[in-house]
Amino acid sequence: MERTHHKQEINMTETLMNRINELISHYPEDKKKSALLPVLHEVQDAHDNWLSIELMDKVAEILEILPIEVYEVATFYTMFNLKPIGKYMFEFCQTSCCCLRGTEDLMDYTCEKLGVGIGETTPDGLFEVRGVECLGACGYAPMMQLGDFYKEHLTREKIDQLIADCRDNKIILHDK
Repeated sequence: MERTHHKQEINMTETLMNRINELISHYPEDKKKSALLPVLHEVQDAHDNWLSIELMDKVAEILEILPIEVYEVATFYTMFNLKPIGKYMFEFCQTSCCCLRGTEDLMDYTCEKLGVGIGETTPDGLFEVRGVECLGACGYAPMMQLGDFYKEHLTREKIDQLIADCRDNKIILHDK
């Protein structure tokens, strides 16, 4: 795994550690690794929505597994970010139903509107656009995920409104 130059402060607060220990408690004592996915989600949420190598090493230490076991999972799933990302991640579904309904044009429009390419973060750190695999909402195509929420039946006008709402800090990203 290539080391990046991104620095990240590791802040394993008492609240976060209590949550991690609560998650671990759902599994047999000798199967801590089973808590890896939910623990990675919690740790990422508590660290600006991304995971540095050092932070993944800390998760490995907590779960008493090898660091490579954490890297394998974090690099496989697209919901884990291995570098700093925009605060508002526009994750457009790119599978058949959404593509047939114009998601690729909407992605291009969004990138042009924000002045970035796919996978790039705007200079102000607010936005990033990604294409992802099926989000399981084919009946609402074209759609995207923004934080924990789906944005459905997208149009250019809805994209414009979402961007404005994000800039005005009106978008809730998580349901916690």
